[in-house]
Amino acid sequence: MDAHAFALAHRPEWERLRELSRRKTLTGPESDEFIRLYQRSATHLAMLRTESPDPNVVLRLSQVLSRARATMTGTRTVNRNSVAQFFRATLPLALYRVRWWTVWVMIAFLVIATSTAIYTATNPEVLSALGTEAELEHYANVAFASYYSEYPSADFAGQVWSNNARIAVQSIAGGITGFVPALVIYENAAGIGSSAAIMHSQGGLDVFFKLILPHGLLELTAIFIAAGAGFSLFWAMVSPGYRTRSQALAEEGRTTVIVAAGLVIVLAISGIIEGFVTPSGLHWTVKIFIGALALAGYWVYTIAGGRWALSQGYSADIDEDEAGYSAPVAVQKA
Repeated sequence: MDAHAFALAHRPEWERLRELSRRKTLTGPESDEFIRLYQRSATHLAMLRTESPDPNVVLRLSQVLSRARATMTGTRTVNRNSVAQFFRATLPLALYRVRWWTVWVMIAFLVIATSTAIYTATNPEVLSALGTEAELEHYANVAFASYYSEYPSADFAGQVWSNNARIAVQSIAGGITGFVPALVIYENAAGIGSSAAIMHSQGGLDVFFKLILPHGLLELTAIFIAAGAGFSLFWAMVSPGYRTRSQALAEEGRTTVIVAAGLVIVLAISGIIEGFVTPSGLHWTVKIFIGALALAGYWVYTIAGGRWALSQGYSADIDEDEAGYSAPVAVQKA
């Protein structure tokens, strides 16, 4: 098939579709004509891509169809109701869906961190490999605590947020491999365990928990959520269930995007706590209480909000128009 000859033959139909797409309102007969031309033009595009994929012709027709699709589906606007529904139902339900993944990742993290800490603390040769005695003493008595007060609170909160966001993105973006989130969790758990072992060797384990727990309760939970969302995406590929593999990946992928949006908020809150509460002059019990309150708030929001949204028939998936679905096209002969 000659693409240019084909385009020349059907150009009047494409131009008419372009003209109708630009109108704000259509009469009844014009609406019927619009749908018919859209279906035919979509069929033309499929034929061109299959039999004669000339890039210029394909691009021009794709642009016409894109404009027509926008006219057909309308423009979605963000309003107070849609934002309220997102935070009231969509987001908590998405977080609720990955709750067990989050819990299992948390358990794995604690096992790795604890075993690393015990192994390092009880093996002097392993501990000595982390630094000289003077270096370990400086880390425990100076560097560990000064890390939280070295920069202004606002700047430090921003640095913490960006660093944790990078870790979360790694877990989610590489989730489909199954390996990347596992590696991220292992590296961070081993790092926490090694730090605990060093602090213990210098008699500062209490300082370790007093500085880690206020922000770490929520911060680490955010990392667990990101890794759990990544693993859920991987599992959708391995075991799609009643869905096709492509459908499972698409649905889990869209839900993961919602989870990622929620993590922006979670990490921002943990960053604020780490930047303003952890280095503050508050008593350590108050600091830990604030961190525990933030963590409790997350789980109440996820469990209570997710169950309510589920009972009301909401979905953790985004709407079809947001997902990029188009109206079904009937195949007609050119």
